[in-house]
Amino acid sequence: MLFRPLIDLLFPPLCHACKGAIPVTGAEGTPPQPFICAGCLGKISFLESPLCTLCGAPFATDAGSDHVCGACLSHSPFHTCRSAAVLGGPLQDLIHRFKYGGKMHLGDPLGLLAWQRLERFIAQARPDCVVPVPLHRRRLRQRGYNQSQLIGEVLGKKLGVPQVVGNLSRLRWTEPQTGLDAGDRVTNVKGAFGVREPEALAGKRLLLVDDVFTTGSTLGACVDALREVEVAAVVAVTVARGLQQ
Repeated sequence: MLFRPLIDLLFPPLCHACKGAIPVTGAEGTPPQPFICAGCLGKISFLESPLCTLCGAPFATDAGSDHVCGACLSHSPFHTCRSAAVLGGPLQDLIHRFKYGGKMHLGDPLGLLAWQRLERFIAQARPDCVVPVPLHRRRLRQRGYNQSQLIGEVLGKKLGVPQVVGNLSRLRWTEPQTGLDAGDRVTNVKGAFGVREPEALAGKRLLLVDDVFTTGSTLGACVDALREVEVAAVVAVTVARGLQQ
């Protein structure tokens, strides 16, 4: 766009987190993506190795190689899972406004943030399609959109693969997971998901997308449903991960 540099100079883009102006940088005079300023990015704790090679949980040590964690040695619901950053600070505020404040436009910066941090992991998984964690139709009516689907749209476009919406579905209403302990979370979502058209997903490699990983119970229940239709692999990604104390 011919006048884009001038427009950005007169009306600089604002940080989605702090609302401060973002200086225009780069040879083409374009603002840095995903429209989160350097100060706010510096307050986000991005997840780095060493991590569990299955569930993606970070280890307490500052150095070392990735390996399977104790929980996954006994049982892991995932083929593999990764999150971009720890749930906290500016990222937690962004996700809260996105999920509960009706700020649909935040799906783009959150999706881009996940892509920038997890691009190599996602590309190596070679998914055939993106599958967002579905909402129950009642909650979808209440919220007006599925936050996981909006993040999945960004990842699907970056990958150049379709997003499959509606095939993986919620079979029954579940209470919000917030406030439940790990055991209750598993019970709450057990058997809550199903696949409407198994033949459409059988044998495919899937990228399962959600906004937040807390205990992994929701993602695990989705993976259980997908495994029943004999998919080739399920790789799960989330923007944020809540660390258990």
